[in-house]
Amino acid sequence: MKYRHLFFDLDHTLWDFEANARFTLETLYEDLQLRSRGVDDFERFYRNYLLHNEKLWERYRKGFIRQDELRTKRMWLALLDFKIADEDLTRRMSSQFLDLLPTRTILFPHAKEILQYLLDKNYELHLITNGFEKVQHSKLRHSGLDKYFGEVITSEGSNSLKPNREIFDYAFRKTSASPSSSIMLGDTPDVDIQGAINAGIDQVLVNHAGISCDIKATYTVTNLKELESIF
Repeated sequence: MKYRHLFFDLDHTLWDFEANARFTLETLYEDLQLRSRGVDDFERFYRNYLLHNEKLWERYRKGFIRQDELRTKRMWLALLDFKIADEDLTRRMSSQFLDLLPTRTILFPHAKEILQYLLDKNYELHLITNGFEKVQHSKLRHSGLDKYFGEVITSEGSNSLKPNREIFDYAFRKTSASPSSSIMLGDTPDVDIQGAINAGIDQVLVNHAGISCDIKATYTVTNLKELESIF
């Protein structure tokens, strides 16, 4: 067995962030009556939210903004696209979104199947995620993924973020894993794959979206079932 410790990313790799975010935003759209407040196109609101969220997460990873700013500003900007500058509504949406989102359970196809397959082959499974401690553990618990993983390493718990090497070094200490027996599996080339390269371990790009990538991973799959050809 070349690898013993398999470090997974969570969002966009196993847990379908876009689908779960959409479901949650649809709920808020109805509950908070956003159409009557001026958000007359949910599809545009949803797409804009995803764009703002992605850009703000990049700024957060680089240390330009704090956690609380990320959480509220993505809602503020999505509402501002509809000329709604309402701080109270922004705070309510941010709070309710964070309450509801982690309870959503939409996973990518074959997620539980492949995790059980890997456990049955005696791999040790862990998570390395840039998500927040309480939120990520809630996602794992509600979706039923928690039982598959030994250690869950978050950016909050490690005081670092992918692609920084420090979060991987923290993960190695936490799991007693060596780089030579470890591999990272994630969806984001400049975060998961580059982070693993920085840490000196092999990588699997889980390319659900079929994106082009300048960073070459050790392995690439387009769905989780294909991991059976590697492990």
